[in-house]
Amino acid sequence: MPDRTKTPVRQGTTLKELAKYLNLTKGTVSAVLNDSPYAKAIPQHTKDRIFAAARELNYQPNFFARTLRKKRTYMVGVIAAEIGDAYGSVVISGIESVLSECQYFFVTVVHHHDPQLLRQYLEMLQVRGSEGFITIDTSVTQAPELPTIAIAGHRQLEGVTNVRLDHVKAGRSVLEHLYQLGHREIAVIKGQPASVDSAARWEAIEDAARELGIPVRSELVTQLEVDDPSPQQGYRVTAALLSRRIPFTALFAYNDISAVGAIRAIKEQGLRVPEDISVVGFDDIREAAYHLPSLTTVRQPLRRMGEVAAHMLIERLEGKTAYLAEISVDPELVIRESTTVACHERLGAALA
Repeated sequence: MPDRTKTPVRQGTTLKELAKYLNLTKGTVSAVLNDSPYAKAIPQHTKDRIFAAARELNYQPNFFARTLRKKRTYMVGVIAAEIGDAYGSVVISGIESVLSECQYFFVTVVHHHDPQLLRQYLEMLQVRGSEGFITIDTSVTQAPELPTIAIAGHRQLEGVTNVRLDHVKAGRSVLEHLYQLGHREIAVIKGQPASVDSAARWEAIEDAARELGIPVRSELVTQLEVDDPSPQQGYRVTAALLSRRIPFTALFAYNDISAVGAIRAIKEQGLRVPEDISVVGFDDIREAAYHLPSLTTVRQPLRRMGEVAAHMLIERLEGKTAYLAEISVDPELVIRESTTVACHERLGAALA
């Protein structure tokens, strides 16, 4: 039998108790804490008193009452291709920080680029009360019924805001860096066909190469084939590339993970990075700065992209901003140890 003589543990002050403590009406306190239109008429010193007391007395708003009163769930569906990889996990950390600060919660689903699974998840999340969606590396072909922010989205759809990197700047910055180091024979690892950035990034590389007069030889282009968040795919395609015995002095990989695998394959052939072959990655994941050699890469501000997406969705849900079709994010080339001046003679002898 429960011990009814013990005083129950208090979880926090109620709105009624907080209003009584402040000698204010519940309506005034509620308006300030919920930032309702009525709160605009309340003096700032009164607002400050309310927020200070709420913190002091550990006021915890009743979520269910808030939901019923505003007819909202404050739930967001986050739809990702992967969550255990270095890309998705960093993006989600940015989303989480903003949503939690704004007292939203989210449900994450993973579709692994399966269109049927993606459709099912969109329907399930909507039925279960999601107010909007944030997608990550996801090819959305039809406009969802709910407000949607697509991180790395490229398709123009009504109601979908694409948050994406400026791939033209990214491709040009890498090729200009390699060109200035004397590299003319540059190999490229393209992204998986299912990855939404693959086509845009490859097109940007082709355009930049054309402007700089760098030939893009088909024999020096390879492609990641499957969704594998490990270095294995980069290792495998680079080993195959080297087996063609066609000299190249630099390699531009689709992402940092494939660049790490590429460096392993290059070293196994008795070649050195960067003395024989310079390697450039993409994303600037946490491990890039600590790899040996540290990786020259394009910094894609993944956490900030997650934060921007979450802020934009909340502002749309709360009617604070108009719909935007696209938000462009600038890349930054981070030069580290994996690139250096080209040495054609040394590489040609090694591959002979």
